[in-house]
Amino acid sequence: MAIQIVMDHSGDSRHPFNLDDAQELAKAEQRFYELTNIGFTAAVRTGPGQVSQIRSFDPNAEETVFFPRLVGG
Repeated sequence: MAIQIVMDHSGDSRHPFNLDDAQELAKAEQRFYELTNIGFTAAVRTGPGQVSQIRSFDPNAEETVFFPRLVGG
């Protein structure tokens, strides 16, 4: 089971999906591109305490975190 975590002003929302379910996988991929197209940054864990930004959907990532674009300074 993989999960997408979307951070926002209210905290976070979690969207688990089953890699073996084509419909859930398609929905996760759609969510990925919807979020990144409106400015969210997507990142995956690459090791203990390490993350890497990704720009395309990776169905094999156990956990993808989406961070909103920062506005202001």
